[in-house]
Amino acid sequence: MAAESVHARILVVDDDTRSLMAMQELLRSPGQSIVVASSGAAALKHVQSEDFAVILLDARMPVVDGFETARKIREFERSRHTPIIFLTGAYEDPPSMFRGYEAGAVDYIVKPLVPEILKSKIAVFVELYNKNAYLRALAMRLQSVQEDEQRRIARDIHDELGQALTALKMDLSWLSNRLPAGSEPLQQKAKTMSGLIDGMVRTVREVSARLRPEVLDELGLVAAIKWQARDFEVRAGIRCKVDAPVEDLAIDLACATAVFRVFQELLTNVARHAPANQVDVSLHMLDSNVQLEVRDNGRGIRDAEIRNPASLGLLGMRERVVAFGGRVKLEARGSGGTRATVTIPIEACLPTGKQAVS
Repeated sequence: MAAESVHARILVVDDDTRSLMAMQELLRSPGQSIVVASSGAAALKHVQSEDFAVILLDARMPVVDGFETARKIREFERSRHTPIIFLTGAYEDPPSMFRGYEAGAVDYIVKPLVPEILKSKIAVFVELYNKNAYLRALAMRLQSVQEDEQRRIARDIHDELGQALTALKMDLSWLSNRLPAGSEPLQQKAKTMSGLIDGMVRTVREVSARLRPEVLDELGLVAAIKWQARDFEVRAGIRCKVDAPVEDLAIDLACATAVFRVFQELLTNVARHAPANQVDVSLHMLDSNVQLEVRDNGRGIRDAEIRNPASLGLLGMRERVVAFGGRVKLEARGSGGTRATVTIPIEACLPTGKQAVS
């Protein structure tokens, strides 16, 4: 995946063309690239579609100044924690500096810039970004290994244990048919045992499907989402309507697995916390993204729950999709209930060998 080859991007925002060119030249080095923007609006377009190790932001710009730009940058999920360093003139007063910190800045650098100071500050955030990218790549690798192991265990359970139980039932039926007349207690016992075996076969199938649904590997994400929705209806007693293409999405299995596991977690959250009696699911390719939306009519998620660092379920969902450059957004619906939107760039989900060459 892309995280295996870390390339840190630095966004420099300044309305002074000469300053942009100077910083671009000063910060250019192996392992990192410089993206420039001459206005707040241009910077926001970059932030919408790219991840950055650090953002250098001029405080004083026309139309949309640095303070407003920083606040808007923080509204995007992918840049909520991206370090922002304000570039200011020596004339800036303390109140202006406080405005910068309130807008989300982590530091200030006063112009004219001292190259050594600028480089040392940038290096700290680039190193942190690289470490985080490595940890995400490791987490993704562990998830891949876990999925492979669950697939193996699911097949072993289904094939070996399932076949053994089927053979056992056939043998029991053979014995039952050969019991002498008048042995009703033994016939009843054999019938009871047969029922127990049927129950065990169903359990084997259910456990195998939960570990790794065969439909995901054989038929793809769309079929797996529909299968999981039907299973959820039966188990939770909550209506689940799916709007998805007839044909499967042409995406990588790893990406499909990430979306499917997030979908499972979202349904689990609805069953545990909503409570709701209706779930609407939408899965489509929209605006160059794979987008999954899950809406329920329950009590609605609280802001404190969304931002709760101890919520391992939400953290796990975000970690699954961030490896593909995606994001998970949860919000309370105005009409009641919760809306969860999972968005992953299609480019990150294309099967190996089909990625566009940049």
